Amino acid sequence: MAAALRQISAGFAALADAISADPAEAPAESRYRSLISEWGERGLTRAEASALFRKHGFSPQAAGGWARGDWLEVREDGRRYLTDRSLHWLTQEGASDDSGADD
Repeated sequence: MAAALRQISAGFAALADAISADPAEAPAESRYRSLISEWGERGLTRAEASALFRKHGFSPQAAGGWARGDWLEVREDGRRYLTDRSLHWLTQEGASDDSGADD
């Protein structure tokens, strides 16, 4: 029951963040790109990953969703790493940005 309440609470926190977002803030997709670019291929501690999520305007709890969605993983050394899926997405996003640059 406690786990379910924590999930509900995290969902409410994410919803509150979404509706109280500053309209001047960069769109989420742009922030994803910035977060993944800054993270790169290095492993981060839990605290470092949380700080990076906060820096880019995301709740630290978002890391759990990223892990469930196979965007990041916790390896045996206890550090969090982006998965190939994340790095591939970043490469694809960069390619799509470049393709529109000459328009």
